[in-house]
Amino acid sequence: MDGMLSQEEINALLGDMGAGSSDGGSASGNGGSLSADEKDAIGEISNICMGTAATTLYSLVNQKVVITTPVVEVTTWESMTKEYARPCVFININYKEGIDGNNVLILKEEDVKVITDLMMGGDGLNPSPELTDLHISAICEAMNQMMGSSATSLSSMLNCKVDISPPEAELIDMAGNIDPAKISTFINGEFVNVTFRMTIGELVDSTIMQLYPIDLAKELYRKFSSGDDAEPEPQQAPAPPPVPQQAPPQQAQGQTPQPMPDQSMMGQPMMGQPMMAAQMMGQPMMGQDVNVQNVQFKAFNPMPNPVLQQENIDLIMDVPLDVSVVLGRTKKSIKEILEFAPGTIIELNRLAGEPIDVIVNQKLVAKGEVVVIEESFGIRITDIIKEKM
Repeated sequence: MDGMLSQEEINALLGDMGAGSSDGGSASGNGGSLSADEKDAIGEISNICMGTAATTLYSLVNQKVVITTPVVEVTTWESMTKEYARPCVFININYKEGIDGNNVLILKEEDVKVITDLMMGGDGLNPSPELTDLHISAICEAMNQMMGSSATSLSSMLNCKVDISPPEAELIDMAGNIDPAKISTFINGEFVNVTFRMTIGELVDSTIMQLYPIDLAKELYRKFSSGDDAEPEPQQAPAPPPVPQQAPPQQAQGQTPQPMPDQSMMGQPMMGQPMMAAQMMGQPMMGQDVNVQNVQFKAFNPMPNPVLQQENIDLIMDVPLDVSVVLGRTKKSIKEILEFAPGTIIELNRLAGEPIDVIVNQKLVAKGEVVVIEESFGIRITDIIKEKM
């Protein structure tokens, strides 16, 4: 052995060094699929979208929601399950307009229980021990609103309309023997994992993950970069309109034209002329007698104007009202009513000679006594009810 390396050994050694120092490398050694610029763009997009989603979640749980700056890496299912092996809720979000593809949002089971308990009016301190279909339906609705608002933010960033389909959620134990293709086809190979730290009041301090296919991440980067390059042209402010010059006043015949005052003398009163500035400001000139009087205010009249009141009453003078006279009342059982027959006497709760009630639209307005007018009954008003009934 002369200590010299062959060409094959040199190539192998350089290949291993390049794989270990690739740009944006992750712990799994698969970080070369995205460049540093692409990772930064995905992180910025996810940060803005999740900030909007946090505001939406706050309105649903009525608790302060904080989602921190994301961490972007390229990983695989095997690498992710080693660090995150626990039952989680996978929410599949499909884009139906603006973007071709889907992403997967991962929440811990305990976090979903707290969020859904708050959405259902609980305090989040004693969530349900088991995750039921009701919880899955509630978290789907929450994710639909959260990701819908983030899609709106994404639309403004990419300058195109972005819309999503209703999310689908499923509880999955990542430690079990799960085929990742059942969750989404892109999880079979390398994918982008964006990790956030999420706090909800003092109830939740956890992490959530958002998984992107690499092709979708690169498409987002292209659209995001093209939107940044196309900067709008600065609009020039319109030039101010020219100030019209006033023509000098015409001089009467026989008058000598007065020279224009110098610019330095503008604003100063000229000798022998009245103080125009003082007159324009309403200030009295020195040496003038000024008549000063107290201000006279009209007295407020709290009483309504009878003329105006009469005019308002005239508008409703023709409205018909139901007037009824009540001689008295009593209560009978159904059995007693069924025994009624011609000649039956019903005793009322009013004494003979006691005033009877005059009712207008079911309101007691007066009392009176019964009289006979030719062949008809009538009532003579004896008292007007002034109290508000």
